[in-house]
Amino acid sequence: MRTIFMGTPEFAVKALEEIHRDGHEIVAVYTQPDKPKGRSGKLQPPPVKVKALELGIPVFQPVKLREQENVEQIKDLAPEIIVVAAYGQILPVSILEIPPYGCINIHASLLPKYRGAAPIERAILNGEKRTGVTTMYMAAGLDTGDMIEKSEVEIGPEDTGESLTAALADVGGRLICSTIRKLRDKAAVRTPQSEAEATYAAKLDKEMGLLDFSRPASELERAVRALYPWPCTYTTIGGHTVKILGAEPTDQSGMPGEIIEVTKKFFTIACGGGALRIRKLQPEGKKPMDTAAFLNGNRLEVGDKAGA
Repeated sequence: MRTIFMGTPEFAVKALEEIHRDGHEIVAVYTQPDKPKGRSGKLQPPPVKVKALELGIPVFQPVKLREQENVEQIKDLAPEIIVVAAYGQILPVSILEIPPYGCINIHASLLPKYRGAAPIERAILNGEKRTGVTTMYMAAGLDTGDMIEKSEVEIGPEDTGESLTAALADVGGRLICSTIRKLRDKAAVRTPQSEAEATYAAKLDKEMGLLDFSRPASELERAVRALYPWPCTYTTIGGHTVKILGAEPTDQSGMPGEIIEVTKKFFTIACGGGALRIRKLQPEGKKPMDTAAFLNGNRLEVGDKAGA
């Protein structure tokens, strides 16, 4: 099919690769504008832009897709289908109505659960055992369109936001190619979403990474995994901010926030239920390190406090 692809982060790259490998004519890629990164402020291209240029596909990066000049440009490109994967902008109805086969979204959840911006991380945070990818017709509402296909993925006990995103990206790449074939062959089945079963996955922010040790250790451990690599969980130790990158829950007990165990390889912080054993962290202004390396240069004792 004559295709326009819209996507921005690493999650969308696999789908772009698979559509290209399947032999479809990708006439353009739309992605978010380059963003400054790090202290230097050097502009960093989105992963989808990097891949599109490797594949020799024209790239467009409008600040506001809905502006009329962009709508007209898309009309002139005459796509049969528009595929969207974590693009980062809402498509107006004026664009949704352009391709005859529709605008098809690759969403990283088993809809109608976890509509919205952060379905992968929210699934881990909530202790889900399974998630997946859904391909769907885009509509005016947020992830409300009719579903076409689904593929389930198990969430492992060590899965992080990063590892689960990679797994779902692979699944999404295969699934969208299957969906396009079914659309082309007029074999795609539209399944309306149940509004009664719908849930919302709000976008992430840095503040939600602050660990509240009055909460159960099992919840905090899920947060450590879900929020890696961004925004990461964090606390204060000895008055300094420390990102917590790896931890495991234990059944030990103590006053929430109190360090109740220190060994050469780890230390353990009491929580509202159980405790959190810290295995990997990143002190402010330093690189990530195993807790053993941190303890070599930082003296911690039982009874010290973490957090406010």
